[in-house]
Amino acid sequence: MQAWRVHTNGEPREVMRLEEVPEPEPGPGQLLVRVRAANVNYPDAMLCRGEYQVRPPLPFTPGVELCGEIVGGPRAGERVLGQPVLPCGAFGETAVVAEESARPAPEALDDAEAAALHIGYQTGWFGLHRRAGLRKGETLLVHAAAGGVGSAAVQLGKAAGARVIGVVGGAAKAEVARKLGCDVVVDRRSADVVTAVKDATGGAGADVVYDPVGGDAYAASAKCIAFEGRIVVVGFASGAVPTPGLNHALVKNYSVLGLHWGLYAQREPSAVDRCHEELTRLAAEGAVKPLVSERVPLGGAADAVQRVFDGVTTGRVVVEPG
Repeated sequence: MQAWRVHTNGEPREVMRLEEVPEPEPGPGQLLVRVRAANVNYPDAMLCRGEYQVRPPLPFTPGVELCGEIVGGPRAGERVLGQPVLPCGAFGETAVVAEESARPAPEALDDAEAAALHIGYQTGWFGLHRRAGLRKGETLLVHAAAGGVGSAAVQLGKAAGARVIGVVGGAAKAEVARKLGCDVVVDRRSADVVTAVKDATGGAGADVVYDPVGGDAYAASAKCIAFEGRIVVVGFASGAVPTPGLNHALVKNYSVLGLHWGLYAQREPSAVDRCHEELTRLAAEGAVKPLVSERVPLGGAADAVQRVFDGVTTGRVVVEPG
């Protein structure tokens, strides 16, 4: 079969190679799946660069989530979502997933949309509901609102009855954020984020901030967070890890909450199952639908991973092996 492999760490476009490799063999508690769609995630690039918290042995196939069809066994033919067991990732014609993580793909979504529902939407749901306790009528501020992670948070915030302010970089991304349902869109390239948020909230600030960016985005969040607000730290796509002054949190009575979704998968998989059921329901109702901006063939995976890492894409880019 064909699969992309990384033999040495570096930029995805430079180190990913499309090769003929043996089909992976599932071990105990694992399933072989034919990959129908593989969603491109920021961590895929981090894996290629050797900068992710998980470092599979070289060579490996990147790709951390997929929608696939189970091959063989009692569940043969089932269409499922899953996370491949590295080093045999999703950017190939087949992959191996842990049986316990193979959850039914929502019927309301096609393969590419389903592949994009898992990690980003699970992260958004746990961040907004489990960690921040987002309530109906509150104001949610989402950084990188037109991106893969941000777009999921926008839709989940709207589904929860929140008023959503989306921060983006550029006019094209602003238009995407509006179509996603943002009530207010702030282009950080042409407007001051802090001023815009305060103006939009009558000076009160945002009740919940969803931040996958870090750096300047976090600094702005701390300046426009509401009394007893909650800042959910999801990642550092800017490359800058903020060092917040805790005295500021004390003075303004706000909380800084970390969110690493993978810990729930490890420590409380039943909560992940319940979240999947909720996301499936929301998808069936049309309340959430992953924004798939590009569908690329298997041969375009390396370029797709690079562009997602470079921050030049909107929504989700999905690889379809065909």
